[in-house]
Amino acid sequence: MTVPKIRAEKDFWAGVLYALIAAGFLWFGRDYKMGVAARMGPGYFPLTLGWILMGFGIVSIVRSFLTDGPAVGGIAWKALAWVTAGVLAFGLLLTKAGLVFALPALVILSAQASAQSEYDLKSLATLVALTIFCIVVFVKGLGVPMPIFGAWFDGIVPPSWQR
Repeated sequence: MTVPKIRAEKDFWAGVLYALIAAGFLWFGRDYKMGVAARMGPGYFPLTLGWILMGFGIVSIVRSFLTDGPAVGGIAWKALAWVTAGVLAFGLLLTKAGLVFALPALVILSAQASAQSEYDLKSLATLVALTIFCIVVFVKGLGVPMPIFGAWFDGIVPPSWQR
């Protein structure tokens, strides 16, 4: 019996990475109550995301044996650093400055990872629309406990604007 050959290294390793991250979500979310879509429990998001991501990982791994693809190249350290900086900035700014500042920081820093990134009026309008959308859907609509304006704005911003 011959061992199947990986024909698309990028797909294979991306699938392995997806599966490992999914396993982490499933492991850490295992003790939380699931709830239902109309009344989500604390485990709903990590478990649902975990299973979806696991599915993507399995599909990617299987595809790597069936289709030809490029080999894995070098690691894009600069891009990785910019995306990591964006995520860290979001985490650090969310409670202090709020979603209004944390989300744009995430997007602007992460956009530096791409050589095609441009700053123009269209980009600014898209960023403002994304921020408003996230506030309306996640904070107001779904009740996710994120401050719209953080602790730095206590007493400055009216309480009705806060979460």
